[in-house]
Amino acid sequence: MKTWHCTLGILLITAVTLLLEIPVNTWLTSATLSMIFGTTALLYMAASCLLGSRWRAVESVFGGLDRVYETHKWLGIWALVLASYHFVFKANLDEWNSVPIFELPKYWTRLARQLSYVALGLIVLLALNRKIPYSQWRWWHKLSGPLFLIVIVHWLSFKSPITLSSPVGVWVALFCATGVLAAVYKLLLYPCVGRAGEYRVAAVSRDKGAVHLTLEPVRQKFAFKAGQFAFLAMQEKGLREPHPFTIASAHASNGQIEFVIRGLGDYTSKLCECAKIGMHADIYAPYGRFKRPAHAKQEVWIGAGVGISPFISWLQDAQAKDFDNATLVYCFNPSRAFPPVEALQAMAEQRGVRFIGNPGGLDALVDSLHHAVGRTEPANVHVSFCGPKGLLLKVRELMTAQHIPRANLHIELFEFR
Repeated sequence: MKTWHCTLGILLITAVTLLLEIPVNTWLTSATLSMIFGTTALLYMAASCLLGSRWRAVESVFGGLDRVYETHKWLGIWALVLASYHFVFKANLDEWNSVPIFELPKYWTRLARQLSYVALGLIVLLALNRKIPYSQWRWWHKLSGPLFLIVIVHWLSFKSPITLSSPVGVWVALFCATGVLAAVYKLLLYPCVGRAGEYRVAAVSRDKGAVHLTLEPVRQKFAFKAGQFAFLAMQEKGLREPHPFTIASAHASNGQIEFVIRGLGDYTSKLCECAKIGMHADIYAPYGRFKRPAHAKQEVWIGAGVGISPFISWLQDAQAKDFDNATLVYCFNPSRAFPPVEALQAMAEQRGVRFIGNPGGLDALVDSLHHAVGRTEPANVHVSFCGPKGLLLKVRELMTAQHIPRANLHIELFEFR
């Protein structure tokens, strides 16, 4: 499922079931549109809670937790857009025979309406503000669940043509109930039941503002596949917030797991500076669906900065094969390259992967795609990418120039916020 499938699907189902409850002659009015948009905004919030639960079933539907969080973000944005229209335009007509599902005094009914819009705006603005330190942002974002309850109170207490026994009422009630359960699970139960294992830092390597961590299991280890990621929470003051990092190693029998982390924000900078051997960490994992394409005749792997991590795990996967058809392009800043280019080149050559170091410009990317197209048809070339959005746009342009289908591009979303 893609983001637009989710947003458009919820909107259409809400619109159809709601139109069944009101007179046909009122369909083409601002009040009807306001009611549809307001109800859909409520359901977008419920869906955001559901997507934020990290349930395995939800991840499977979207094809990876990175896609889940991308949809989660856009649901919040569209909820605020639709709620703004609903807030401005009256969502009631005399012909509707509107009654509240749960009646409250007028003061509290009006207050719930105003607070619900303020709550939604606060959630979205806080979620999208990158200037807020991660530790503070995470705790503010935890308020999403409780604030969602205010919006539900507004729906139940405000006059509308929706009844709990109607199709739209059943649709909204079930969706909201699922959203509340998901929010309660994430807020209270996930730290207890979602933990995959406790680990100890066994080795630390630092260079150029980055750190390479090797952790070994203390109590419980978990199996994972090359290309997946985990939420790492160090058991140290200021580093306890679970933070997503791509696993930079393949699954090993001894349970060891590795991460390559660059200090790009307040949390990662502190982690790079303070991490030391002997520290303990909780790891919630595994997540993600970043896998090598099956039956690809030519593969081009493009990793930029710490986006090289999933490709390191691919190279270490003892069960993988057909490396002679792969080209690894490492895009890096010479002053910040970590792991070192020489180490990655040796690792690639050991597995028979063609390696290209790209310290800047697009020449290496053009060469890698041209080389792949020269060995097979463009339709048989598959590109796997992990890196910033700016470079992703360039990769798409180069693929178009080489007539490689857009569908042959597989990406791991680089940012969650």
